[in-house]
Amino acid sequence: MTEQRSMFATAMRTHACGELRAPDAGTEVTLCGWVARRRDHGGVTFIDLRDREGAVQVVFHPEEAAEAHATAQDLRAEWVVRVTGTVRQRPDGMTNPALATGEIEVVAGELSIVSRAETPPFLIEDRVEAEEHLRLEYRYLDLRRPEMTSALRLRHHVTRLMHEHLDALGFVDVETPLLGRATPEGARDFLVPARVRPGTFFALPQSPQQLKQLLMVGGQDRYYQIVRCLRDEATRADRGFEFTQLDIEMAFVDEEDIFAMIEPLYARIIAETQGVEVPTPFRRMAFDEMVDRFGSDKADLRYGMELVNLVDLFTGSGFNAFAKVAADGGSIKALCAPGGGSFRMRTTAWAAGGAGLCRVEFASQRQSGERPKSPTRARAFEREPVDRRTSTDFCARRRHVVPGGVRPSLQRMIAMLVAGSPQWLRRDFRRFLKFALDQRRGTTFDAIVNSHNR
Repeated sequence: MTEQRSMFATAMRTHACGELRAPDAGTEVTLCGWVARRRDHGGVTFIDLRDREGAVQVVFHPEEAAEAHATAQDLRAEWVVRVTGTVRQRPDGMTNPALATGEIEVVAGELSIVSRAETPPFLIEDRVEAEEHLRLEYRYLDLRRPEMTSALRLRHHVTRLMHEHLDALGFVDVETPLLGRATPEGARDFLVPARVRPGTFFALPQSPQQLKQLLMVGGQDRYYQIVRCLRDEATRADRGFEFTQLDIEMAFVDEEDIFAMIEPLYARIIAETQGVEVPTPFRRMAFDEMVDRFGSDKADLRYGMELVNLVDLFTGSGFNAFAKVAADGGSIKALCAPGGGSFRMRTTAWAAGGAGLCRVEFASQRQSGERPKSPTRARAFEREPVDRRTSTDFCARRRHVVPGGVRPSLQRMIAMLVAGSPQWLRRDFRRFLKFALDQRRGTTFDAIVNSHNR
């Protein structure tokens, strides 16, 4: 029987370091990789040899391979070496369950140094404590860490699932040009000067909006592209100058067709990458309802702390700061935070766009049967049931509510979020589109499905 050849086999190696397992015991292998660490025990030298697939322990015995053992004394971290040896089971009590290759080790017979390296500026491991700017300066070292490899693999897995899912539905992957003309979209274009035509410029695409419309008019029915988008705009927490998006266009459909095509794709991605089954179809919630109840159009539904509308309580009240907002048709919301009596969220409210935050603390009224003396506060107390050491934060604003920005911060501080399956939610975009147009934020919106697995 012919022994199966490893997919990682090349002219320089027979296997990858991280793919060896107990059934490979007795096999002669040649490995190439980076020295993660070296240690000596009683004259025997051990190294952890690492490549993209993982690490394996290599043993150098002075009696069995004197020359290789002598060479191993000079090895340092991140040197690249080539080792030939035999795979064997580790002795009883010496296995390492934290390592995928922890049941075996390679007894070296030959060792050659492929490349020497200077001492790295930080340890190449997941628990790295180096500052980010140092990691970026030595990005090629940072990429060797298993955490970075896992991130690259995850992205590869997700894009592969996208290709498989959309191909099965008859979509065609079309690559569109990067160099084009500036388009009147929401952000500024990056401009590229044309050397052969002085004074003229190409614009890098913010998105392939016009090109995919051209494909639809050209009869190309179902198009998709995993595409780079570039926008010369201020960076945000979830977007930089360039990002990748799944761009889809379909002809002769309505929004239900879009949802029926996208939702199974999201569910499959989560199931195959996170091991969590996501039921479809996703729960629906109108934009107005979501903003009214949670103060955000990307609400996390895994905990309570819903917003309560108190406009009617402050209309005509003696609290002029809120009464004026109520008279002008603004929004007054309360957020009940069980156990949050000691928290101060005013700075968070400012960051969310509010002028400030009022609060009422109920430390003992529930126990003694007392009620707040102010009539307005008493009515708020009856509407928002509270327990001991509970605070209710009030915020007023002429437009959409600020407590939506305070709510996630309070949740993190109170640690109310429970472990479990993510709540998937589909937003009804019809009212959102009207709001966006009223706010002059744009004129076109694609169908979007949002996950809330933070």
